[in-house]
Amino acid sequence: MTEYTDHHAPEGLRVRGTIVVVPGRGETRATYARLGRRLAADAYRVRVVDAPHIALDALDALDAPDAPDGTDGSLARLGARLLEAAEDTAPADGLVRPLVLVAADLGAAAVAALLGSGERPATVRPDAVVLAGLPGHRAAAAGTWDDELDIRTSCPAHRGALTDDPRVRRGALDAAVPDSLLTAAHDGGITVPALFLVGDADPLADRDTLARTVKSLPRARLSVVRGAHHDVLNDVQHRSVAAEVVTFLETLRNDLVPVVAVESSTW
Repeated sequence: MTEYTDHHAPEGLRVRGTIVVVPGRGETRATYARLGRRLAADAYRVRVVDAPHIALDALDALDAPDAPDGTDGSLARLGARLLEAAEDTAPADGLVRPLVLVAADLGAAAVAALLGSGERPATVRPDAVVLAGLPGHRAAAAGTWDDELDIRTSCPAHRGALTDDPRVRRGALDAAVPDSLLTAAHDGGITVPALFLVGDADPLADRDTLARTVKSLPRARLSVVRGAHHDVLNDVQHRSVAAEVVTFLETLRNDLVPVVAVESSTW
């Protein structure tokens, strides 16, 4: 079975960039079908990777006491897998840039740690990154599936998609993200432009640490989504969140100068 799900720009439109989406704990590629279609509709080439083969492999290796190469080797393998996924989207004349990684939850932590760990051979080198729902040190401790859904989202469609997908791993949020990975994610120093997204109703977020991390980076922005839960890319505010991501992508293409500026407003 393929490890990717692809969403293509409308026929006849010039592709404006490449997006690789990295899911989080318990999620599948199908979890991001709605987001993938919406970003592709704006003429971006979107590829969603399979979380268990990327982010969760990195988690397993970081946790293993006898891992031969530790954190650095785990992140190198993750980078190589992302590089393969990105390069495989390239047409005959090469990869369409900017290349942007969009990652959620554990995927966000692993990507942040990877990008802050310095250059190494065969790793992905994106032009920017979107990190959504970067978790803190707390586990969910959800007692039932409904409890886990309440932590994740209030969107009826997303709750239904998660419930009806037999590949979704229920209880995945119960395991805390390893401290070593979170330390690498927050302390590595991401140099590419970064958009951080967090819901103000996310019980797993560490807003204080996240704010300090964003302030420490040279080109980073923290956007807080009112009323959103942990699955901030897929919660009930998903249209506004997708618009924020597209605005970031278009700003990136314009050398980080906002395309639209508000001159005056009465609201």
